[in-house]
Amino acid sequence: MVGQDSGITPAGVLLPGFVGETLPDWLAVRLRAGLAGVCLFGQNIVSAGQLAELTAAIRAANPLAVIAVDEEGGDVTRLHDRLGSPYPGNAILGRADDVDYTTAIATTVGWELRRAGCTLDFAPDVDINSNPDNPVIGVRSFGTDPALVARHSAAWVTGLQSTGIGGSAKHFPGHGDTALDSHLALPVIDRSLEQLRDRELVPFVAAIAAGVRTIMTSHIMVPQLDAQSPATFSSTVLGGLLRGELGFEGVIVTDALDMAGASGEIGIPEAAVRAVAAGCDLLCIGTENTAEQLDDIERALAIAVVTGRVHPERLADAVARVRRLARDFIEDSHDIPLPAYTSEPRFSIERTISVFDTAAFAEAGLRIQTDRSIVVPETEANIAVGASPWGLAAAGAEVSVLREGEALELAPGTQQVIVGRGNHRQAWVRSLIDDARRQHPSTVVVEMGWPSDDRRYADVATFGASRHAGLALLLWLERQAGA
Repeated sequence: MVGQDSGITPAGVLLPGFVGETLPDWLAVRLRAGLAGVCLFGQNIVSAGQLAELTAAIRAANPLAVIAVDEEGGDVTRLHDRLGSPYPGNAILGRADDVDYTTAIATTVGWELRRAGCTLDFAPDVDINSNPDNPVIGVRSFGTDPALVARHSAAWVTGLQSTGIGGSAKHFPGHGDTALDSHLALPVIDRSLEQLRDRELVPFVAAIAAGVRTIMTSHIMVPQLDAQSPATFSSTVLGGLLRGELGFEGVIVTDALDMAGASGEIGIPEAAVRAVAAGCDLLCIGTENTAEQLDDIERALAIAVVTGRVHPERLADAVARVRRLARDFIEDSHDIPLPAYTSEPRFSIERTISVFDTAAFAEAGLRIQTDRSIVVPETEANIAVGASPWGLAAAGAEVSVLREGEALELAPGTQQVIVGRGNHRQAWVRSLIDDARRQHPSTVVVEMGWPSDDRRYADVATFGASRHAGLALLLWLERQAGA
């Protein structure tokens, strides 16, 4: 029986976000009443000490609360939202192609999360970035080769989960071959099941074999599998493919339901109903949820159970899976001792520099001058990355930010180094670069996102824009200027 008396309530599958740096009273009340947990974002985190106090308050309200966070170890960072990530990021790791190094970095991320009091990391991103115009995956991916992405996905899962932190392979069944951001629209991947088996599903198979605790769905349409519903709402994709064919027995978690690809037309409560009915167990709601929103979602789920849209056993199964996951985290925290604290991780700048793509720089006969000005075109970061400091600015370099419509002003004899993310995807940035190259042939263009295949707007490509990558680029520029 599903109901208050049985302890199986809709709250047991909900994972909201919230505003603020301390636990709100309304959320504490819900946690004590059995809310599944919370998802933390950069806006909730000020310092390591503050975060530890926050997670302790969450656990005090509900010892079985799942405390989740997006810490991908690269451009997407929550723990280092205010300074920028000290980690290289997946695309750099894929280019280095050293699985032991990938495992070591994921292990460090895990220990950092353990000290902070978190239990679940929505990482690694195991999407294959097969479309260079992808606006939301890009350098979050290990690469374009299925076998490479698979082995690093497994290595990341192994390293992270060795610390007692749960991992989440995302975004099932694969978000790499899209040119739209599901935060803002509903992307379509028109590939057959056989094609998915050959490419998109390969890293998920590897992550499952490595024992990944959760898998996150994507709000994308795969019409050759299900022409009616996006993956998050598709029992064919989740039940038939993920549970049935791939044999995944862990927790299926949704990507945030406040994204347009999920709830843009139907609203979050209806999205929650469809997700649970399709086979999702844990519903990531969004970043700034309220008590009123959760009331609406819980009411919609309760009505769906009464009317038969969600079978009571389906909700009970979801709640049971989430609780089992939470109990596993508690057991792991007892069985896996936390090592002594070490200072902020330092990873090899030299190794990161070694995977930069500088072929176009060399072929054009360019060089870095001592007198140079770093210009950063201001483009909107994708929502997953957010406004975290990145690149050379995060590394402490002086940069000039240029906005669309503004003119370049360059002192005579000064070289212009244009450093952007996704240069080829913005018309005004392409025009800026073309004009700069015509007027100043010494101009050097750096791409810190995922470059186009022809590298037209990337004399140098770093394949990452974390603070770590910015420090590596800064050192590379200084060395080139002194060469």
